[in-house]
Amino acid sequence: MELIFEKSKDGRGCDILPSCDVPAVKADGRYLRKKELHLPRIPETDISRHYTKLAGYTYGINNGFYPLGSCTMKYNPKINEETAKLPGFLNVHPLQPEHTVQGCLKVMKLAEEYLCEITGMDFMSFQPAAGAHGEFTGLKLICAYHQDRKDVKRTKILIPDSAHGTNPASAAMAGFSVVNLPSTKEGCVDLEELKKAAGEDTAGFMLTNPNTVGLFDKNILEITRIIHDAGGLNYYDGANLNPIMGIARPGDMGFDVVHINLHKTFSTPHGGGGPGSGPVGCKAMLEKYLSVPRIKKKDITRGNKNNSTSHEYTYELSHAEDLSIGRVKEFYGNFLVVVKALTYILTLGGDGLKKASENAVLNANYMMNQLKDTYPVPFEGPCMHEFVMSLNELKKETGISALDIAKALLDYGIHPPTMYFPLIVHEALMLEPTETESKETMDRVIAIFKEVYEEAKTNPKKLSGAPKNTPVGRPDEVAAARNPVLRYDFKKDSAAEQEKERGKT
Repeated sequence: MELIFEKSKDGRGCDILPSCDVPAVKADGRYLRKKELHLPRIPETDISRHYTKLAGYTYGINNGFYPLGSCTMKYNPKINEETAKLPGFLNVHPLQPEHTVQGCLKVMKLAEEYLCEITGMDFMSFQPAAGAHGEFTGLKLICAYHQDRKDVKRTKILIPDSAHGTNPASAAMAGFSVVNLPSTKEGCVDLEELKKAAGEDTAGFMLTNPNTVGLFDKNILEITRIIHDAGGLNYYDGANLNPIMGIARPGDMGFDVVHINLHKTFSTPHGGGGPGSGPVGCKAMLEKYLSVPRIKKKDITRGNKNNSTSHEYTYELSHAEDLSIGRVKEFYGNFLVVVKALTYILTLGGDGLKKASENAVLNANYMMNQLKDTYPVPFEGPCMHEFVMSLNELKKETGISALDIAKALLDYGIHPPTMYFPLIVHEALMLEPTETESKETMDRVIAIFKEVYEEAKTNPKKLSGAPKNTPVGRPDEVAAARNPVLRYDFKKDSAAEQEKERGKT
């Protein structure tokens, strides 16, 4: 596809700005650019066609099956978007006086109350902008807790080897040393290794449950008890919260801090850079360390003539928390993402959220059982919301890797699953169908997976060159990573030279 600059022709253009309705003011010469702004010269018709075609190359959950394991790419109901576009939410400014944004503050407080109920936490902050940002914030709470108690010897965070890569990165950024714990052959936490590692220098333990191989750890109460007995705190990575809503709560499992991915579990769009939201919840003992400002709900109820009482509330922002870790983002986080998540919660209700989780688990187990005789599953089920397959033996037999299978799936118009994660599974593919996919869709995808596997066995040479039918074929990924072409070179004389240059990388 040509770049829009390659379609540019001198003398062409369009007027898309309205006439100026205020007196024109000529800027001081020192503020003017020395040469003309280099923009493509192109009529509006071609602009529209260019970006319409470009949009068609973008793949999202609205286009088709998107089984990206550990990312929960569920469908985002349009009612969420409509609610977020209401003027009272969309047209506010974060510096408005509190009395003019009472509805917005109520939304955030109500979302806090519901999410605390879902997770078993007592308080929550919506400042973190994403999951990893939430991890960092939660770890800073753990750090503040130990420092406030003068227990400064606690410098280590224990993390299973199956964890998300952001877990050890966040712990290191928060100033902790990371201790990597091996998993058992069943894919869960090794209790004996955990007991050996937990001690007076343990600040906390980070865990996703269900974990990254899609299994709920049956020893979870023993795991959190071991850490508490050692004097540490338990951190729950909420990336895999989707299969347990209304069924199990991290707070009841013994976790003290949790982050939630609103852009996963609570159906707000994600991918392509955001916006995300990774609110952090905590038990009451950690409330004083939460980031500020906090939203406080104040009862202003007054009695009436009939001696009856109807409660009224006002909402105010509190900045005065002496032991707070401070701000982790400007203002109050990504507010409209919270609006979408609250809409989702209110639309489904408690029973609906539980049903969504049950269906997520049902769909994952259905796909796993339909595929496990073709694609080896290294850990026995039942799984929760996702499952992992290993292409290790296939690669040894045919040379076809997990990457080759993923590339081949593109030719069938479906998004590949997560590749090479978790790291404890060689040649891994991780599928998460979510609860929003129908049986008919899953049956079609299952058939495609089996067809691709059969082709890998019978015609591996053909498969190794996939994809064949996508706008961009298989690039030289090493060259693309080392020598990326990130901007258009206006010095090139022709589109052909630009295309030739791109072909080299």
